[in-house]
Amino acid sequence: MSLVFRRGISSMASLKKASKVVCIGRNYADHITELNSARPKQPFFFLKPPSTILLPGAGPVICPKGIDLHYEVELALIIGKQVKDLEAEDTEGAFDAIESYAMSIDMTARNAQNESKKKGLPWSIAKGFDTFLPVSNIIPKSAIPDPHNVELYLTVNNEHRQADSTDLMLFQIPRMLSDISKVMTLEKGDIVITGTPKGVGPVVPGDIMRAGIKVDGKEIEEGKIEVEVKESTSTYRFMET
Repeated sequence: MSLVFRRGISSMASLKKASKVVCIGRNYADHITELNSARPKQPFFFLKPPSTILLPGAGPVICPKGIDLHYEVELALIIGKQVKDLEAEDTEGAFDAIESYAMSIDMTARNAQNESKKKGLPWSIAKGFDTFLPVSNIIPKSAIPDPHNVELYLTVNNEHRQADSTDLMLFQIPRMLSDISKVMTLEKGDIVITGTPKGVGPVVPGDIMRAGIKVDGKEIEEGKIEVEVKESTSTYRFMET
């Protein structure tokens, strides 16, 4: 086994050891519109537990009983150093803090989320089931010269559902990392997912999701995700709170 291959495997395993996954919400205008949400005046973020992370080849996304499961494709930032009190104007500092990238699918229990919104309850269940964050292999930082100008896509059963450029982000990466780091310190190995474009929708057991990223129209091989959805065998069933 080559040294390069072993380093890659070690890096992928380290993703499961992230202290936290920070998710930027409502960062694309058309996605805000399709969910009938309010446009934020500043970056809006929430957490997914690291136990949601599903590494490539580690199995299917599990759909709990009673859940309306939705996909949301997102560019992920893998943090390479501690970040605290970063200023939004410090673009160099923000990009220096990024060790590498990955693609991710932020799986969402949409009916649970909608209920939480209506009742003013936390979103933890909606975002936090095991397997609710499939990720790609690690994308070298050098492969994405400008993360604000890449195309993200997602298909379900080979039908295109999402395809948009990150240049549509409402808040760019330095502002995201600044706002997060002034609330909670980002640690080496933490993951920040940067929001999803329009086109989110449901998947059901048996569906196969594929996602990826293109730079100047060219696919980045490390950014490909292919994952099946399967129904949970657990006795858990989501019911109204």
